[in-house]
Amino acid sequence: MRAIRRILSSAAVLAGLFTTTQAHAAACPSLLNRTFRSLQDDQPQNLCQYAGKVILVVNTASHCGFSAQERGLQALQAKYGPKGFVVLGFPSNDFHQEFGNPARIVPFSRATYGATFALFAPSHVTEPDANPLFAALIRATGTQPKWNFYKYLIGRDGRVIGAYSTLTTPDNADLNAAIVRALAQRP
Repeated sequence: MRAIRRILSSAAVLAGLFTTTQAHAAACPSLLNRTFRSLQDDQPQNLCQYAGKVILVVNTASHCGFSAQERGLQALQAKYGPKGFVVLGFPSNDFHQEFGNPARIVPFSRATYGATFALFAPSHVTEPDANPLFAALIRATGTQPKWNFYKYLIGRDGRVIGAYSTLTTPDNADLNAAIVRALAQRP
């Protein structure tokens, strides 16, 4: 009898895990259902963890003349983060301005710009080799990064709100207004 109870208990636990996993998968927009390696700890991170947040996706490059935008991106995350906003940085050498050694990117960003927002392993952000997230962002907006620090704003519902050029700085009034509007929306 004790063995039967253990089996039933184990089955109930597994059923609960399966149901939780199904609910999590259902709550995650397809745009975010992708996994990338974090540069901070080299662990795989599923972007579903950001479901329900307003997300600014940015292709970064340490040696770019626009890399000082990292300071502004960090300020955006500090300002709007408590309201459900996050910046996700995707270093890329598509424009030949990123470190060859990925281990140097996070220390450089922190020391130079105080940037602690999430950074993922370097990848391509332009077609035809764009990583799956950027390929989806390009399809959704009809535009791909033309240079480093191109930005895509994603709403709480996982839909792309807009794309912003490199010249759109993090303190841009239109970008900030779009973030505020997106934060006011509920998924």
